[in-house]
Amino acid sequence: MSKLEQALQAFDAYNRNDPNVFVWQGEEWPREYFFALKLHEWVLKLRPDAGEALLLAARCQHIGRWEVPRSSYPEGRIGYLTWRKDLTRYHADKAAGILRGIGYDDDTIARVRTILLKQGIKQDDEVQTMENALCLVFLEFQYEDFHAKNTDKIVEILRKSLVKMDGEGHRHALQLPYSPAARASVDDAVRLLQG
Repeated sequence: MSKLEQALQAFDAYNRNDPNVFVWQGEEWPREYFFALKLHEWVLKLRPDAGEALLLAARCQHIGRWEVPRSSYPEGRIGYLTWRKDLTRYHADKAAGILRGIGYDDDTIARVRTILLKQGIKQDDEVQTMENALCLVFLEFQYEDFHAKNTDKIVEILRKSLVKMDGEGHRHALQLPYSPAARASVDDAVRLLQG
């Protein structure tokens, strides 16, 4: 088995421990395991020639997310942003430890960390591919439910997501199937972004 296969299996095994359940088309999945698989699929759709570091990063972007609950940080925007920043570092550290244990070299581990930490967004093609894929996973699998619960602020949330994407990401986002109400909000967010 290659190091890549070992790493993907190790990441999957870790994320299968997520006690949170995500239901998709009537089937229950450990939440972060499901999203890691879908993120990996989107990365491959966007970059069929993706390099090893990007493939590794795609499969461990949110590894162990349930271990750092949002409730362990203060309420409000500052608490949320601090949690997100700490969580990103947590994922990168967790992934680095697993990769080191498999025998990956420091350069590959550093590159995976760069992608996970989203350093160089809009400048680094692999980081941008990851950001596009993350937004597309949200839009494909979470957006409809999120839309129903956040109708008053959904257009601004979408605008903030879309601004992180590039033209290729936007092209895929606009091709996804949405309910009429959810599609209207996507269209409104795109109009805000354009003008």
